[in-house]
Amino acid sequence: MDESTGGASQNPLHDQDEQEMYEHYHFIVDRGQGLLRIDKYLHARIEGTSRNKVQNTARAGNILVNGEAVKPNYKVKPGDEISIVMAHPPREIELLPENLPLNILYEDEDLVIVNKEAGMVVHPGYGNYTGTLVNALVYHFGHLPHQNDEAIKPGLVHRIDKDTSGLLVIAKSELAQTKLAKAFFDRRIDRRYHALVWGDFEEDEGTITGHIGRSLKNRKVMDVFPGGDHGKAAITHYKVLERFGYVSLVECKLETGRTHQIRAHFRHIGKPLFNDATYGGDQILRGTTYTKYKQFVRNCFAILPRHALHAKTLAFEHPLSGKAMHFDAGPAPDMEKAIAKWRHYAVHKKWE
Repeated sequence: MDESTGGASQNPLHDQDEQEMYEHYHFIVDRGQGLLRIDKYLHARIEGTSRNKVQNTARAGNILVNGEAVKPNYKVKPGDEISIVMAHPPREIELLPENLPLNILYEDEDLVIVNKEAGMVVHPGYGNYTGTLVNALVYHFGHLPHQNDEAIKPGLVHRIDKDTSGLLVIAKSELAQTKLAKAFFDRRIDRRYHALVWGDFEEDEGTITGHIGRSLKNRKVMDVFPGGDHGKAAITHYKVLERFGYVSLVECKLETGRTHQIRAHFRHIGKPLFNDATYGGDQILRGTTYTKYKQFVRNCFAILPRHALHAKTLAFEHPLSGKAMHFDAGPAPDMEKAIAKWRHYAVHKKWE
C-alpha cells in the first residue's frame, strides 16, 4: 500500500521487536454501502494504489475488518470498520540514497540479510536523518537491475539499537515485508543474541520475565514492571556460554521483542550489559579493588566503547518460497577483543 496518501494514522497497534504494527488507513463503511469485495472497495478509496497491492496486503494478513484479518474476496458490509496496518509507520522522512559500506550476507529478489556494524542507526529519525542503514540500502537497491521502473524500498520488519551489532532482515517487496512482519508478530522468527554481562550465574540457563515499558522517570530508558501494571509482557531466555569470574558471556533467545528488552531485563536481575551506559553497565560493578584490575576493566571499556550486545543468529521461513533460512554472524571485532581479554583474565586471574 502507498502510505503517502491521506487517511493515514500513526497509532501503534502492537509492540513487536522495537517495531509496532502501525495503522496506515482507517475506514468505516457507510450505512448505504452494498455488498462489495474489499479489494474493490479499497482500490476505489486509496489514491495511487493498485488492486493487486490491496490483494497482496490482504493475503499477508494486514487488512483487518472489525479487528480480524480478511481475504481479498471478503465482502464489506455497512458499519464494517476497516484498518490497514503495516510494520512501519507512515513515511514522513524522504529516504535519501547514501553510498555507505554494507555487510550483506544474503540477498534475493524478496529480502536482504545485513550484518550491521555497531554505531549505525537503522532508520532515519529525529537527530539521525542521514547515515543510516536504510539510507545505505536505498542507494544499494537503486543500483540493482530492475524488472520494472518501480524503485525498491527497504521494508523494515524489526530493528536493533544503534550500538548493537549483528543481523537484520530487510524486505525488498511489500508482500515480503507484510509476511515477515506477521511472522515476527506470531513469534515464528528465531533470534539469538550474544551478550557480555556483569556477574556470574548460579544456573547454566534461565528465563527473565517482567513487563517492559518506558521509565516513569526517564522516557529514554525502559524499566521492568514485575506486577504487570505498566508496560507489555516480555520474556527473555538465556544460556551461559562462558564464565569469566566477574562477567559472563550469555546467549539470549527472545520470546518477545520489546524495546531494549535484553538490556532492561539483565539490569533488572542485577547483571547489566558490560559498558552499557544507559543501564549502568559502564561502571566497575564486580571485581577486586586492585588498581591493576580497575585499569584492566577500563582498557576493556576502551576496546568496546558501547554495550556488549550482538545479534548473532536469525532463522525463519522465507516469506515467499517457504524455504528454511538460517544465518549466523560472528561477534563484531570490538566485542570479540573484549571477550578475548576477559577469557585470558579468567584463566590467569593475575590480580587476585
